Amino acid sequence: MTRQVHRRAPGSRVPRPATGPPLGRVRLGERPLRRLPQLLLGLALYGFSLSLLVRASLGVNPWSVLYEGLERRTPLSFGTISAVVGALVLLLWIPLRQRPALGTFANIAVLALSSDLGLRLLPAHFGLPARTALLAGGVLLNGLSVAVYVGARYGPGPRDGLMTGSAAVTGRSIRFVRTLIELAVLAAGWLLGGSVGAGTVLYAVAVGPIAQTCLPVFAYRAAGEDQPTWSDDADDADDADGSDGSGSDRSGSTSSRA
Repeated sequence: MTRQVHRRAPGSRVPRPATGPPLGRVRLGERPLRRLPQLLLGLALYGFSLSLLVRASLGVNPWSVLYEGLERRTPLSFGTISAVVGALVLLLWIPLRQRPALGTFANIAVLALSSDLGLRLLPAHFGLPARTALLAGGVLLNGLSVAVYVGARYGPGPRDGLMTGSAAVTGRSIRFVRTLIELAVLAAGWLLGGSVGAGTVLYAVAVGPIAQTCLPVFAYRAAGEDQPTWSDDADDADDADGSDGSGSDRSGSTSSRA
C-alpha cells in the first residue's frame, strides 16, 4: 500500500475560520437600528437576571455580593448601588487609559433600572423549589444576556473595561486579572454581609460557557468580517502532518492501493 500526498506550493495560504465571532468595538453610527435595540435589550435582561439571583437567596455573582453588602449598610437600592459602583470603577479607567463608549454608560444606567424593577416585581420570599428555579433561570438568562449586549459591540461595561485595562497595563492574562478582581470584590461584599452560596459557584462555572455558546448567534458582524481568516504561521506544521487544521486531509491528497 502506498500513499501519495500532493503538497501545496511553499508560501501558499490556507483559509482558516475565525475561532470566535468578532467582538471589538464598532463605530457608533453603523447600523444603529440593528445594534442599539440589541444593546438595550441585553442590558435590561442582564439587570433582570441579577434580580432573579438575588430573590433566589442561594448566592449571587461577586459584584452582586458587593452590592448586597452595601445595600445592607446604606439606604440606597441595589440598582442605585450598582450605578454608583459602576461610576466609581470608571474613575479607575483614567490611569489605565481606557476610553468609555456608549455601551459603557448604557451599562451603568440600564442595569440599575432593570435590576431595581425586577426586585420590585418579584416577591421577597419563595420556597426552596422556587428559589432553585430562580437560580437556574437567573444563571441561564445572565449568560444569554451577556451574549446579547456584548454582541452589539458598543464597548465594554465599567467592570469589563477595568479587567481588560488592568490586564493590558500589567501584562498578566485576562483570566488572572479577572479572578483577582472578583475575589477581592467577593471578599469585600461578604465582609459587608452580602450572600455567598451555591449560586455564586454555579454562576462562576456556568455563565461563561453559556455566553460563549450564544455569542455566535448574537454577535454583530460588520461588512467583510464574515470572511475566513488566513494563516501563514501554521503552514509548516500542516505540511508535516498532511492536515488542513480541521482534522481532515487536504482536498489535494490522494491515496492508491498497490
